[in-house]
Amino acid sequence: MSNLLGIPETRLPVDPAAVQLAEGKDPQAVAAAYPSSPLAWATLAEIALEDGRTIEGYAYARTGYHRSLDALRRGGWKGQGPVPWSHEPNQGFLRSLAALSRAAGEIGEVDEQQRCAQFLRDSSAEAADALGL
Repeated sequence: MSNLLGIPETRLPVDPAAVQLAEGKDPQAVAAAYPSSPLAWATLAEIALEDGRTIEGYAYARTGYHRSLDALRRGGWKGQGPVPWSHEPNQGFLRSLAALSRAAGEIGEVDEQQRCAQFLRDSSAEAADALGL
């Protein structure tokens, strides 16, 4: 899908939590050390959802989503436009959004599930495909 409106891509800065997580550090400790990290919250959400802890997963995903919106706005995002999956620092936002969609669906929040899935696809079709939404 091409960017027909010509809206520039948003590329978030490197997430300092990424190195810690890649080294296998405890995601809870990483989130405590880097509370503004979308990636740390996305990781916690994915783990909770995989473990069947839906409400925790939802809360972690929502935190990651809101931290992501803060970071996107600081990065010049105006509420629309591409957020490419191929730019690794964007993946915390995109994974948080996918986890929020999944958790919302699991608790019966169909409107939120669909809205988040569409937001993910609008931000990065590549991410939506990679994350199974």
